[in-house]
Amino acid sequence: MSENILDYEVQIRPRRSLWDVDWQGIFHYSDLLWLLVRRDFVSKYKQTVLGPAWMVIQPLLTTIVFTVIFAKVAKIPTDSVSPVLFYMSGLLCWNLFAQIYSGSGNVLQSNAHLFGKVYFPRIIVPMANGISAFIPLAIQFVLLGVTYLVVDLFSSTAHHVHLGWQIVLFPIFALQATLVGLGSALIFSSLTAVYRDLQHMLGFMVQIWMYLTPIIYPASQFPEQYRWIVQLNPMTVPVEGARWTLLGVGTLSPLAVTISWVMALVIFFAGFLWFNKIERSYVDKA
Repeated sequence: MSENILDYEVQIRPRRSLWDVDWQGIFHYSDLLWLLVRRDFVSKYKQTVLGPAWMVIQPLLTTIVFTVIFAKVAKIPTDSVSPVLFYMSGLLCWNLFAQIYSGSGNVLQSNAHLFGKVYFPRIIVPMANGISAFIPLAIQFVLLGVTYLVVDLFSSTAHHVHLGWQIVLFPIFALQATLVGLGSALIFSSLTAVYRDLQHMLGFMVQIWMYLTPIIYPASQFPEQYRWIVQLNPMTVPVEGARWTLLGVGTLSPLAVTISWVMALVIFFAGFLWFNKIERSYVDKA
């Protein structure tokens, strides 16, 4: 009888280094991961009148506002394509990034009650948020396809859009946006664990970051000698890359893509390692 009991013992050992990640624990708690994915999706639209319809309404309203204010009033160019398609395609990777960053940017504090009750690899919570963000991405991708057909039917500017083989590369830029969003969120969450008042800056930082990203304006509007400045933004290439894969327009170069991917990987691993360090003792300090 005692041997059977020992077979089911779980030993929790302290990690010896930043790279000591409990991969076995992540696999063991895969059921919890998918449960948290469902929780993130359900809780977001719980007690709302329109429910998941907001995944369609929100990008539509944002696109309409951008079209009226920036395309019609401010007359900001959109690389000779329909402003509706320009903004909607740019918002695909941005909304993916923003949802991951906003959802996981305060993950340690918002889940302290859960972390203090039971042990499981803490990285599962931001991982679940990252996975759940792909559900609205898929819906908005279909929405863009429907919008393209409508614009193609009623607008003379649709002939500037060129769909080609590059559409298969869209997941690469979506993955890059995911890495930037998750890495940035883990860094910010680790900072808020130490400096609690930083949590009030989360929404403000997302808003400022959006205007620094070529969503309402194309990167081609920057003079070539100064274009490297906007490309220092790790979200520039994912947004421009999404437009290139879906509309055939976008300011990209192999060097810019390579540097942007290096930045994305650095941000992700920096956030992962810092989170791995902070979460060890956060529950004891909370």
